[in-house]
Amino acid sequence: MREYGIGQPVPRVEDRKLLQGFGNYTDDRLVAGAAHLFVVRSPHAAAKLVSIDTTKSLSMAGVLEVLTANDAASDNLGKFTCSVKRKQRNGSSMLETDFPVLASDSINMVGAPIAVVVAETLNNAMDAAENIEVEYEILQSITDTGAALTTGAAQVWNSLENNESFYYKIGNEFEVDKAFSEASHIISLDLIISRVSANTMEPRGAIGFYDRGTERYTLYAGMQSPHRVRTELASNILKIPESHLKVISPDMGGGFGMRGLPFSEHALVLWASKRVGRPVRWIATRTESLASDFHARDNVTKASLALDKDGRFMGLKVSTKANLGGYLNYFGPHSPTNNLGGLSGVYTTPHIFAEVSGVYTHTSPTAPYRGAGRPEASYVLERLIEVAATDIGYDPIDLRRRNIISKDSLPYNTGFVFTYDTGEFETVMDKAIEAADYKNIAKRKSTSASKGKLLGIGFASVIEIAGGPHPKPMEESASIRFESDGGLTLALGTHSHGQGHETAFRQIITEILGLEFNQINLIYGDTDIVPHGKGTFGSRSIAVGGAAVKSAADKIIKKASKIAAHLLETAEEDISFLDGSFIVDGTDRALHLIDVARASYRLDMLPKNIEIGLNETAITIPPGATFPNGCHVCEVEIERETGVVELVKYVVVDDVGRMLNPMLVKGQVHGGVAQGAGQALMEKVVYDSQNGQLLTGSFMDYTMPRAMDFPSLEVLSHEVPSTNNPFGFKGAGEAGTVGALPAVMNAVCNALLPLGIRHLDMPATSEKIWKAIKDAEK
Repeated sequence: MREYGIGQPVPRVEDRKLLQGFGNYTDDRLVAGAAHLFVVRSPHAAAKLVSIDTTKSLSMAGVLEVLTANDAASDNLGKFTCSVKRKQRNGSSMLETDFPVLASDSINMVGAPIAVVVAETLNNAMDAAENIEVEYEILQSITDTGAALTTGAAQVWNSLENNESFYYKIGNEFEVDKAFSEASHIISLDLIISRVSANTMEPRGAIGFYDRGTERYTLYAGMQSPHRVRTELASNILKIPESHLKVISPDMGGGFGMRGLPFSEHALVLWASKRVGRPVRWIATRTESLASDFHARDNVTKASLALDKDGRFMGLKVSTKANLGGYLNYFGPHSPTNNLGGLSGVYTTPHIFAEVSGVYTHTSPTAPYRGAGRPEASYVLERLIEVAATDIGYDPIDLRRRNIISKDSLPYNTGFVFTYDTGEFETVMDKAIEAADYKNIAKRKSTSASKGKLLGIGFASVIEIAGGPHPKPMEESASIRFESDGGLTLALGTHSHGQGHETAFRQIITEILGLEFNQINLIYGDTDIVPHGKGTFGSRSIAVGGAAVKSAADKIIKKASKIAAHLLETAEEDISFLDGSFIVDGTDRALHLIDVARASYRLDMLPKNIEIGLNETAITIPPGATFPNGCHVCEVEIERETGVVELVKYVVVDDVGRMLNPMLVKGQVHGGVAQGAGQALMEKVVYDSQNGQLLTGSFMDYTMPRAMDFPSLEVLSHEVPSTNNPFGFKGAGEAGTVGALPAVMNAVCNALLPLGIRHLDMPATSEKIWKAIKDAEK
């Protein structure tokens, strides 16, 4: 095993640059002559834009341009589209409502862009924005997901009969109903999965430039999928050939799914740059981000689990209202519908039926967020199992064990969307409960009680799809180019924004080609250099992008073998490639790949019919998705007098397949657990129910988890390689969140169980818990 190859805990090589302040984020781009753009946003959630007068602002100092929807129409700017198609209840196509770059008539959320000011300085732009005169007709708003379809609810779009955008169902409802009619036990829960904001460390930003000489646009902006955003902006907004738009995504401080989509500001800086003849920059404030970033989750679910007399699952029924916000963005129905297969979990439930109603409200649109439907599915299932164990009288581990898929059953067709290729789910669970010292939980509960505290333990045995979608994963690209001095440049279609790709992909190259880290240069996030790419999302980069790198590397070895055989004056079939060198079998004659690469640029050293240079590109599509899985065990203590929750112990055993870098895997799980626990305990986007105003517009109101909120997380691994990519990787980026959301909520509810509190909805804030305790004590 090579020191820096696959499986080694290599420290991140990118950390030195970032920690010393040499990162190149969007706001670090010092573009000469750049003007500043300020977005004027609606202060109302539901309104008609009656008129907008920009006369005063246009005459103010430093102002270069003030643009409204009328200008956008004059310049023939298009509107954003939705890529995920669903049906209405009557079977007709989902009605795709307008999502303009600037609102022209209907305003459906606080923070909707209605105009932009372009000026010499940001202060000039902000001052001018205050002098834009806007007249609104304020309308009644609806922000509550559960109430969006009720009679009398405010209508978001008049083109719809009600606020329902789509209706989606999957599974055999007849068989599920039959299972429920024969069940000995039926457990039902009403669940709320709260709305959250991604809150990336680096707020969104964009710099646009239009070159009049080449008639090309350049966009600098942090994004997870530069090629996807280029396609949407070029084809549907600017209406230009894709070759006329270059997208560069530099270093980025977090993405989490939210930054995988096109935003209005991407289009606005490009359009404004062409109008004013200068580069134009925009960087969001944190409050602006909280209002205008796409939010996530926000589901209201009714779920029921049917069990027989021996505690075996017979059927599962799930009905969800999913909040889409006021506009349908690029992914729209994706999160609430594309990952419903996760409702199978790691169990043998024979019959499952799920239905989803996508509803409009006067709120920010929702988008994928770390897990994108998988944490929601796992939470519904694992919460039901925990309550079933309590109601029927089973130990929660015993109930799971009665229903868990045995390793001998793999590959396993769940009968509900997914087929799992590999896994040892019971072994993973056993390792987790042993590490968590579950056998002594009663003693720890007693100790906590003696201190006036309630101790709870929560479990979650979870599985998720990665590297999808199902049934046919998306492709990914990789290009390997050797320079004339023997150095290697790897261009990737994926994008790194905290995952450690500069380390991870170097490890793959080192493993296959035998090069040292300092001989490898990585490029990503530049659509002019990387010819094709889907990007980074859905825990896909290493499994899918890694397969592309291997395919390109194999092509390199194949071509280099011909050159090496020529140079070594032997037959190609007599050569083996080992640890970076071509060796003539049975001899000590060898030639390193770097020497072959140098020779490839000299025509006098090449065999006939071999092109100069050593460069290869591969675009690969895996045969199927992967299925990372794991067991999370969370232990909390609750202070009875205050309701304050403390995480006291957290254990994870994850099967992410073969681990490329154990250190990076742990880092990914740590971050995922923090985001899952954050949603469970404190995070929530709140709108005023009367007027739709955003009440959590800063970190004074929107609580984020801090390092001090967590104990030392114990992250263990159980590697069962996937069969769906050449390395056996499964993915690790979202595993922590998928398990943490149910595990933490199960722990909180377990702590409150002795008081007769059966269920509590997230976020389990100290105030909510304190009120529940006081109500229970009455």
